[in-house]
Amino acid sequence: VLCTSSFVLPGVSTCVHLNDSVVYAVYVRNAQGAGTDERALIEIMCTRTNKEIHEIIAAYKVEFGRNLEKDVVSETSGHFKRLLVSMCQGAREENTTPDMAKATREAQELYSAGEKKLGTDESKFNHILATRSYPQLLATFSEYTKISQRDILNSIEREMSGDLKSGFRTVVMCVRSRPAYFAERLYQSMKGAGTDDETLVRVIVSRSEVDLVEIKQEFLKMYHKTLYKMIEGDTSGDYRKGLMTVVGSDV
Repeated sequence: VLCTSSFVLPGVSTCVHLNDSVVYAVYVRNAQGAGTDERALIEIMCTRTNKEIHEIIAAYKVEFGRNLEKDVVSETSGHFKRLLVSMCQGAREENTTPDMAKATREAQELYSAGEKKLGTDESKFNHILATRSYPQLLATFSEYTKISQRDILNSIEREMSGDLKSGFRTVVMCVRSRPAYFAERLYQSMKGAGTDDETLVRVIVSRSEVDLVEIKQEFLKMYHKTLYKMIEGDTSGDYRKGLMTVVGSDV
């Protein structure tokens, strides 16, 4: 059971009555071990602000007596490990006004590192996507489309694979709209046969007091049905009641 100040939901082994950073730290810890849940690590570490990352790392140390970055390194490998290590730094630039000359230059660097060459220089993508501010990245993505005649997401789909692709894709989606990213995560957790309960609970719990209203609006816009109705049709019993209480009335 996962408990917060306002609701109780199944899905996490520990009952938490503390702040969001502790909840996130518990989720990160639960995503590790046998059968590492890379998508959960991506969802948490690639979507948070610098401040949130530092708070999660501190909470992780207090709750588990462990270094989060070292644990991530031991659980992952290759370029995906490098991306998560970059995210653990919580060192994304925070300028709000983009440098357009830099955007053009780095759009060209991304193009040269991917679409323009045989093979892909993943480290270049990692450096830019993990360290530049969201406004700077928006400008870079716009310039990238002018240079390559492709959207950056399309290039990532073509050039990357596996968890690294998922991580880069998550960064791009959050740069454009964090609520839209989480709306997609919720939809994917419920579509088709069966329900990915861990993802469904984790997203609703972690965003309930952040941007759940905006996520509900994006969900309706993207999938032409309300989040409330989809949960109602995909879950049952006290579990459904708990989720619907958190989500609130239909949009």
